[in-house]
Amino acid sequence: MTKKRKPTLSPEEARRLHYEALVIDAKQPPTTYGFLFTDNMRAALQEYHAQGMTQGEAGRLMSEMAAMEIQTSAKAREEYLGLWHRSGVTVASGTYGDTGPFEAAFEDSVKRIAQARAIIDALEGELILVRKADDIERAHRAGKHGLIIDFQDTIPFGTNLHRIELFYNLGLRVVQLTYNLRNLVGDGCTETHKGGLSYFGRAVVQRLNELNMVVDVGHSSEQVGWDAIEVSTAPVVVSHSCSKAVCYHDRAKSDELAKAIADNGGFFGVALIPGFLQESLEATLDDFANHIEHLVNVMGIDHVGVGNDNCGPGPSTNSMVEFPEDMPQVRGRVGDFDWSGFREEHRVHGDYHLVGYDNFGDWPNLTVKLAERGFNEEELRKILGLNYLRVFRDVVG
Repeated sequence: MTKKRKPTLSPEEARRLHYEALVIDAKQPPTTYGFLFTDNMRAALQEYHAQGMTQGEAGRLMSEMAAMEIQTSAKAREEYLGLWHRSGVTVASGTYGDTGPFEAAFEDSVKRIAQARAIIDALEGELILVRKADDIERAHRAGKHGLIIDFQDTIPFGTNLHRIELFYNLGLRVVQLTYNLRNLVGDGCTETHKGGLSYFGRAVVQRLNELNMVVDVGHSSEQVGWDAIEVSTAPVVVSHSCSKAVCYHDRAKSDELAKAIADNGGFFGVALIPGFLQESLEATLDDFANHIEHLVNVMGIDHVGVGNDNCGPGPSTNSMVEFPEDMPQVRGRVGDFDWSGFREEHRVHGDYHLVGYDNFGDWPNLTVKLAERGFNEEELRKILGLNYLRVFRDVVG
């Protein structure tokens, strides 16, 4: 039995440490397109609701409007940066290549990255595009914030390996090999049959290695994780997941895979999705801390961090946009195939919720909880950011 830790920091000391430390959120998908919900956006959403749009349809329009608001409104820029400041997060990894219809993936990703780059320009140095590890440290020293561009699926590459370099030149640095379902690279964690990397997938991993890009298996099947470790010449990461030993979920990872990730110099970020952390409708920050503690025991203190994956209220990733409760919670149009691969048993719909964390601005509560569970200052600094910085430097440079 693992010896219970004794707290060495008070809640006030932990909160001060949080705002002083380098804090990296290894997965915060809507970093540039979901951190804002202005009065103009609220009015537009009411119109979209009246038109019968789904959350997915309206969400895409909200993303476009957020980028425009930040570019044209000083008040919107202040609101956007205010959320960053409340969070105490230095750098977040935002997602610009996601699951969806294959035929739209390339154009959608280019468009999202263009919007992110426009927002970075509009913020005039307050948000830095992270290309190298030095950019992370530069943002921290200057009291600014940093954006890592990631993909949560490889479908924007299509069948063209040369697109990997194209996206690298646009700023992409972290690539998750699959989302939940099968793609050309391999199988996701909620697919019917969970196989490993395809031959094309092996070539993708090799190209990512050549370009010094991070290989992520957060949503991938266990076998894709094992294959990626075998093929990759660089450490592999699980940017955002949970421990299958603490609570079974298709999205969680086994202790064996987690240990192998650590043994190869990798990183495991714990996600803050209530239905991943435990099985009941209500999760708490203690449930989150249970996963952190267990993975530290399995992997060691140098390989565990936070891939929050939770921006706003609700059972899934969400954003600051407050969708009407009766707006259909689907990614596309009603009747479209759900490419997310999440089903009822995956607990990302309905009434699942988290106590102690409502939105990205509540990030300091995680640090306070981990301090309460006995992690000391040195350990907290590693979990909050230094572990991710180390692997990012090892892989990206």
